[in-house]
Amino acid sequence: METVRSAEVLRKTSETEILLQLELDGTGKHQVDTEIPFFSHMLTLFAAHSLCDLKVAARGDLEVDDHHSVEDIGICLGQAIAQAIGAKQGINRYGEATVPMDEALVRVVLDLSGRACLVYDVSLNRSQIGPFATENVAEFFRAVANHAGMNIHIDLIRGSNSHHIIEAVFKAFARAFKAAITREPRIEGVWSTKGKL
Repeated sequence: METVRSAEVLRKTSETEILLQLELDGTGKHQVDTEIPFFSHMLTLFAAHSLCDLKVAARGDLEVDDHHSVEDIGICLGQAIAQAIGAKQGINRYGEATVPMDEALVRVVLDLSGRACLVYDVSLNRSQIGPFATENVAEFFRAVANHAGMNIHIDLIRGSNSHHIIEAVFKAFARAFKAAITREPRIEGVWSTKGKL
Protein backbone atom coordinates (compact mmCIF):
# COMPACT_ATOMS: atom_id res chain seq x y z
CA MET A 1 0.00 0.00 0.00
CA GLU A 2 1.38 3.39 -1.01
CA THR A 3 2.07 5.86 1.75
CA VAL A 4 0.21 9.15 1.90
CA ARG A 5 2.47 11.93 0.65
CA SER A 6 1.48 14.93 2.70
CA ALA A 7 2.97 17.59 4.96
CA GLU A 8 2.01 20.42 7.25
CA VAL A 9 4.24 23.43 7.88
CA LEU A 10 3.68 26.15 10.45
CA ARG A 11 5.91 29.21 10.21
CA LYS A 12 5.64 32.06 12.70
CA THR A 13 7.97 35.06 12.71
CA SER A 14 7.70 38.70 13.70
CA GLU A 15 6.64 39.36 10.08
CA THR A 16 4.33 36.49 9.17
CA GLU A 17 2.25 33.63 10.51
CA ILE A 18 1.56 30.85 8.01
CA LEU A 19 -0.09 27.45 8.13
CA LEU A 20 0.36 25.41 4.95
CA GLN A 21 -0.94 21.89 4.33
CA LEU A 22 -0.06 19.95 1.18
CA GLU A 23 -1.17 16.55 -0.11
CA LEU A 24 0.59 15.49 -3.29
CA ASP A 25 -1.90 12.81 -4.34
CA GLY A 26 -5.02 14.91 -4.13
CA THR A 27 -7.66 16.16 -6.52
CA GLY A 28 -6.80 19.85 -6.61
CA LYS A 29 -8.87 20.85 -3.60
CA HIS A 30 -7.82 24.21 -2.24
CA GLN A 31 -8.49 26.60 0.58
CA VAL A 32 -6.19 29.59 0.20
CA ASP A 33 -6.19 32.89 2.08
CA THR A 34 -3.00 34.93 1.87
CA GLU A 35 -4.64 38.36 2.31
CA ILE A 36 -3.23 39.15 -1.19
CA PRO A 37 -6.07 38.36 -3.62
CA PHE A 38 -4.00 37.96 -6.79
CA PHE A 39 -1.44 35.74 -5.05
CA SER A 40 -4.21 33.63 -3.49
CA HIS A 41 -5.58 33.19 -7.02
CA MET A 42 -2.16 32.01 -8.26
CA LEU A 43 -1.82 29.44 -5.45
CA THR A 44 -5.33 28.22 -6.21
CA LEU A 45 -4.23 27.69 -9.81
CA PHE A 46 -1.20 25.75 -8.58
CA ALA A 47 -3.45 23.38 -6.62
CA ALA A 48 -5.96 22.95 -9.44
CA HIS A 49 -3.37 22.24 -12.13
CA SER A 50 -1.02 20.07 -10.05
CA LEU A 51 -3.93 18.09 -8.57
CA CYS A 52 -2.34 18.62 -5.15
CA ASP A 53 -4.63 19.48 -2.26
CA LEU A 54 -3.48 22.77 -0.74
CA LYS A 55 -4.50 24.75 2.28
CA VAL A 56 -2.85 28.07 3.09
CA ALA A 57 -3.77 30.47 5.87
CA ALA A 58 -1.37 33.40 6.03
CA ARG A 59 -1.18 36.67 7.91
CA GLY A 60 1.64 39.10 7.31
CA ASP A 61 2.88 42.65 7.71
CA LEU A 62 1.16 43.89 4.57
CA GLU A 63 1.30 47.41 5.95
CA VAL A 64 5.01 47.20 5.08
CA ASP A 65 4.52 45.42 1.74
CA ASP A 66 3.74 41.96 0.41
CA HIS A 67 7.34 40.71 0.13
CA HIS A 68 7.55 38.93 3.50
CA SER A 69 4.25 37.11 3.01
CA VAL A 70 5.02 35.97 -0.54
CA GLU A 71 8.55 34.81 0.26
CA ASP A 72 7.55 33.06 3.48
CA ILE A 73 4.71 31.20 1.78
CA GLY A 74 7.30 30.08 -0.78
CA ILE A 75 9.51 28.86 2.07
CA CYS A 76 6.59 26.92 3.55
CA LEU A 77 5.59 25.39 0.23
CA GLY A 78 9.19 24.34 -0.44
CA GLN A 79 9.48 22.76 3.01
CA ALA A 80 6.15 20.98 2.56
CA ILE A 81 7.23 19.61 -0.82
CA ALA A 82 10.49 18.31 0.65
CA GLN A 83 8.64 16.62 3.52
CA ALA A 84 5.87 15.16 1.37
CA ILE A 85 8.11 13.61 -1.30
CA GLY A 86 10.48 12.18 1.31
CA ALA A 87 13.26 10.04 -0.18
CA LYS A 88 11.83 10.53 -3.72
CA GLN A 89 11.64 6.83 -4.37
CA GLY A 90 9.85 5.84 -7.56
CA ILE A 91 9.05 9.33 -8.83
CA ASN A 92 9.67 10.71 -12.30
CA ARG A 93 11.84 13.46 -10.79
CA TYR A 94 11.75 15.66 -13.91
CA GLY A 95 8.79 17.67 -15.16
CA GLU A 96 8.19 20.02 -18.05
CA ALA A 97 5.17 22.02 -19.19
CA THR A 98 4.55 24.77 -21.73
CA VAL A 99 1.32 26.63 -21.09
CA PRO A 100 -0.45 29.36 -23.07
CA MET A 101 -2.63 32.06 -21.55
CA ASP A 102 -4.06 34.08 -24.40
CA GLU A 103 -1.05 35.86 -25.99
CA ALA A 104 1.37 34.63 -23.29
CA LEU A 105 3.36 31.41 -23.56
CA VAL A 106 5.50 30.15 -20.67
CA ARG A 107 7.72 27.09 -20.28
CA VAL A 108 8.69 25.60 -16.90
CA VAL A 109 11.18 22.76 -16.57
CA LEU A 110 12.09 21.35 -13.16
CA ASP A 111 14.11 18.64 -11.46
CA LEU A 112 13.57 17.40 -7.92
CA SER A 113 17.33 16.92 -7.74
CA GLY A 114 18.05 18.02 -4.18
CA ARG A 115 20.02 20.94 -5.65
CA ALA A 116 18.41 24.35 -5.35
CA CYS A 117 18.56 26.57 -8.41
CA LEU A 118 16.14 29.03 -9.97
CA VAL A 119 16.63 30.38 -13.48
CA TYR A 120 13.92 32.97 -14.08
CA ASP A 121 13.73 34.69 -17.45
CA VAL A 122 10.46 36.59 -17.35
CA SER A 123 9.94 40.27 -18.19
CA LEU A 124 6.80 41.99 -16.99
CA ASN A 125 5.32 45.34 -18.01
CA ARG A 126 3.64 46.10 -14.68
CA SER A 127 5.21 46.51 -11.26
CA GLN A 128 1.92 45.84 -9.41
CA ILE A 129 -1.24 43.83 -9.86
CA GLY A 130 -3.48 45.17 -7.14
CA PRO A 131 -1.39 45.08 -3.94
CA PHE A 132 0.83 42.32 -5.37
CA ALA A 133 4.33 43.36 -6.47
CA THR A 134 5.13 41.40 -9.62
CA GLU A 135 8.85 41.26 -8.74
CA ASN A 136 7.84 38.88 -5.96
CA VAL A 137 6.98 36.10 -8.43
CA ALA A 138 10.71 35.41 -8.70
CA GLU A 139 11.13 35.66 -4.91
CA PHE A 140 8.38 33.10 -4.39
CA PHE A 141 9.89 30.56 -6.76
CA ARG A 142 13.39 31.16 -5.40
CA ALA A 143 12.11 30.32 -1.92
CA VAL A 144 10.36 27.20 -3.22
CA ALA A 145 13.50 26.06 -5.05
CA ASN A 146 15.76 26.69 -2.05
CA HIS A 147 13.59 24.89 0.48
CA ALA A 148 12.40 22.01 -1.71
CA GLY A 149 15.88 21.37 -3.14
CA MET A 150 14.51 21.87 -6.62
CA ASN A 151 16.00 23.04 -9.91
CA ILE A 152 13.45 25.31 -11.66
CA HIS A 153 13.77 27.00 -15.05
CA ILE A 154 11.01 29.47 -15.93
CA ASP A 155 11.08 31.04 -19.38
CA LEU A 156 8.69 33.51 -20.96
CA ILE A 157 8.55 32.55 -24.63
CA ARG A 158 6.24 35.41 -25.55
CA GLY A 159 3.62 37.63 -23.97
CA SER A 160 2.70 41.21 -23.12
CA ASN A 161 -0.03 41.12 -20.48
CA SER A 162 1.50 40.72 -17.02
CA HIS A 163 -1.56 39.01 -15.55
CA HIS A 164 -1.60 36.46 -18.37
CA ILE A 165 2.15 35.86 -18.07
CA ILE A 166 2.10 35.25 -14.32
CA GLU A 167 -0.95 33.01 -14.60
CA ALA A 168 0.82 30.96 -17.27
CA VAL A 169 3.90 30.74 -14.99
CA PHE A 170 1.91 29.24 -12.12
CA LYS A 171 -0.05 26.86 -14.35
CA ALA A 172 3.10 25.66 -16.10
CA PHE A 173 4.88 25.19 -12.78
CA ALA A 174 1.91 23.20 -11.45
CA ARG A 175 1.80 20.89 -14.45
CA ALA A 176 5.56 20.37 -14.52
CA PHE A 177 5.45 19.62 -10.79
CA LYS A 178 2.63 17.12 -11.30
CA ALA A 179 4.76 15.29 -13.86
CA ALA A 180 7.82 15.26 -11.59
CA ILE A 181 6.05 13.80 -8.55
CA THR A 182 4.17 11.14 -10.52
CA ARG A 183 5.22 7.64 -9.55
CA GLU A 184 6.94 5.48 -12.18
CA PRO A 185 6.30 1.84 -11.23
CA ARG A 186 9.35 0.55 -13.10
CA ILE A 187 11.73 2.58 -10.94
CA GLU A 188 13.17 0.90 -7.85
CA GLY A 189 14.60 3.40 -5.44
CA VAL A 190 15.33 6.81 -6.95
CA TRP A 191 15.75 7.66 -10.61
CA SER A 192 19.44 8.51 -10.47
CA THR A 193 22.64 6.59 -11.19
CA LYS A 194 23.95 7.98 -7.89
CA GLY A 195 21.30 6.06 -5.97
CA LYS A 196 20.30 9.19 -4.04
CA LEU A 197 18.66 12.52 -4.72
